[in-house]
Parts: sequence; C-alpha cells; structure tokens
Amino acid sequence: MNRLNIDRILSNGIFPHPFPTPQLVETHLSYLLLGKSFAYKFKKEIKYSFLDFSTLEQRKYFCEREVLLNNRFTKGLYLGVVPIRQNGSEIHVDGTEGKVIDYAIKMKRLKDDRQMHRMLERNQVTQKHIRDVASTLRIFHQQTTVIHRPFDRAVFSARFNDLQSVSAFVGTALGSVSANIIANAVLTSDAFLKEHQDLFSKRVDDGWVRDCHGDLHSRNIFLYARPILFDCIEFNDEFRQIDILDELAFFCMDLEAAGFDDLSKSFMTFYCAKDQAGFGKEEQMLFTYYKGYRANVRAKVNALRAMQADGPVRQQNLADVKKYLDLVDQYMRGV
Repeated sequence: MNRLNIDRILSNGIFPHPFPTPQLVETHLSYLLLGKSFAYKFKKEIKYSFLDFSTLEQRKYFCEREVLLNNRFTKGLYLGVVPIRQNGSEIHVDGTEGKVIDYAIKMKRLKDDRQMHRMLERNQVTQKHIRDVASTLRIFHQQTTVIHRPFDRAVFSARFNDLQSVSAFVGTALGSVSANIIANAVLTSDAFLKEHQDLFSKRVDDGWVRDCHGDLHSRNIFLYARPILFDCIEFNDEFRQIDILDELAFFCMDLEAAGFDDLSKSFMTFYCAKDQAGFGKEEQMLFTYYKGYRANVRAKVNALRAMQADGPVRQQNLADVKKYLDLVDQYMRGV
C-alpha cells in the first residue's frame, strides 16, 4: 500500500460497515486505520535486505502469514485478510467489485488504555498482570515448534556488531563516552560468542530454539483478563525462530528500560517457577547477554530515527539512544 491510496481511503474509502473518521497510525513497515470496533493493517510497498513487501503477491502472502502466526497465541483478534479493490474512482475495503489493488489485515479494535506500555506509564501494571503474561508465554513456548537450525556465530556476531554503523553519528551527537560503549560492547560480544559457542550450540541441540513471537515488548501486549499478545514477526523466519531466552530477555530489557526492574525480576520468577533448575548460572549469563543484544538493537533503531529527525523528535530519539546504550554497557559488563 502506498500513502496516496491510504489518503484516498481516509477521505472517501468505502467499508462494508460503519467506519467514521478512522485514525491513521504509521510505522516504518505499515499503515493502520483504527476505527471504533475494527482496525485494518496495510503493509507498505517497501523492500529491505530483511523483508520484501514490494509486490502485491508478497503483501498478500505476508498478510496471510501474519494472521496465521499470530493466531497461535491470540484467538479472535485477527479476523482475516481482505482485498482492497478499485472500482472507477472508488476504493472499497473488503469489497466485491473492481480490481484488487492491495490487501489488508482486518482486526478487532482493542482498547488503547489496556495496552501494556500505556498501563506501565500510569503505574497500573500489577504482579498479577506479570504472572498472567509469564503463564501465557510459558504455555506458548511449550507448544510451539522446536527449530534445529545450527548456531552460526558469524551471523550473530554481524547482527550485534551492526551497531558500529551508527557509531560515528553517536560520537558526534552524544560524545565519545557513548561511542566508546559501542566499541567496548562489540569487543565483549565477539569474545563472549567465541568463548561460549558450545553453549549456543547446546541450546539448539537441547531444543530451546523455537518458533517464538520475536518482537515481544510491552507495546505488543494488551492486558485484559487474559493477556493478548499480538504483532509477532512474520516477514523473516530467522528473526522469530530464536532461543526462548532471547525472547524473555527482550521483554525484560523493555521493562528495565522503562524503569520497572522489579517487574522484570518478578516476570522471570513467575516464568521459571515450575523449572528453577532450568535457569542456572549458564542460562543467567546467556540471558544477560541477550538483554545486551536487545538493548543494542533499540539503540541502533533510535539512532537511525534521530538521523532522519530534527527538533524535539530528534532530541527524544537521542535521549533514547543514550538510555539504551547505558543498558548495553550495564549488561555487557555482566557477562
């Protein structure tokens, strides 16, 4: 989907149900139209090294993949993939007449005030919420597919070390201390991966690499009576098929970045309650490393955003870069 057609849908698109004044939310990969009862998600016409939404066929395929994969742990939220048709000057969302010009994922609209990151901001997340998320995720991890792809140290090293691509910008914008954190983190990571390569391989052999969510953070969770997880990674299997410690580390790092270290600790206590022996010294070390990797990725993403922004937005992006780099430094000192 391109922005021109999104604007046309916003102004006079035809829906099979009342959909007054939809709210547009744009991400770097998609457009979302939010209504009172329903939401529609459109994949942008883009192509990167790690994803390809550039053709109509690809967008349809990945819309279908997104629905299929998210329905593993969230029933009833993803309602299906619908065609976008052009009939003369009219654009019909989930219509039956005209040429298909794109596809969208139709979803139920959830309440904004139940989104976990908003509840964290209001200090409304309780120990029960955390226990319920831990239970939901543990059950999912037990049931999802085990992946037997061999560990490739060079691939993982390259992913971690890609943080160096923003080092010069970080040094100029934030100073030498932040740039040095990047340099030291890369050295520490390379040494860790080399020293513990057998541990990573053993985790694969023991069945701990599974078809997970892949993007588990507080913005992708709604806290209803039962937690609702959504928006897993569909566009690249390798980003989703990860060690469950990597998945847990992302969620805990996200909580700690928001200042909720106590909730992070509680989450791991609840998650491991039935298998304390499965989270020993080696697992703790690997968990800390994965938190460093996840903070690394968030630092890089915010640096790239800062490069393209100005004014207050740029300053907020830079503040986030520093926050995540400080976490990288803290975690990498602990491995």
